Amino acid sequence: MGISKLEQSLQDGHHKNLTAFEGKWTGTTKTWFDPSILADESASQGSIKLLFDGRFIQYEYVGSMQGKPFEGIMILGYHIKDDKFQMSWVDTFHMGTGIMLSEGDAHGDNFSVIGYYGTGGDDPQTWGWRTTFKKASADQLIISAYNITPGGEESLATETIYTRKN
Repeated sequence: MGISKLEQSLQDGHHKNLTAFEGKWTGTTKTWFDPSILADESASQGSIKLLFDGRFIQYEYVGSMQGKPFEGIMILGYHIKDDKFQMSWVDTFHMGTGIMLSEGDAHGDNFSVIGYYGTGGDDPQTWGWRTTFKKASADQLIISAYNITPGGEESLATETIYTRKN
């Protein structure tokens, strides 16, 4: 009997790439509300663990924004049947009481997912939020997020550069 698609992916596919993010991370997060003005730069701590025998990873992080603490959790996985990465995200700063669901494609060992949120109010609009995970080296991880305007213009919103803790 052959091995399952999940077992194969854990050996040499997208699930194996996800497991490479496992560990404890420390670094710096930069935030922009206006693409030309850095609004904040602060220390950040992250932890990535495997869930359910490597089917998913859970990324938990803490940091601060302009001196106020925040925290968040992302659950990420690769859906073999749909050939897509999927992510759910909650935090105490960006998402308020919402849960963002995102989906996207692999780019080598890295991946990018896109979710959407609304601005509400008298003139509701839908914006995009693209999150990228890039393993720059065995001990460096870069997590970036880009705001996408309703017109399709994209600009860097956050960038966290982590170094693996020993």
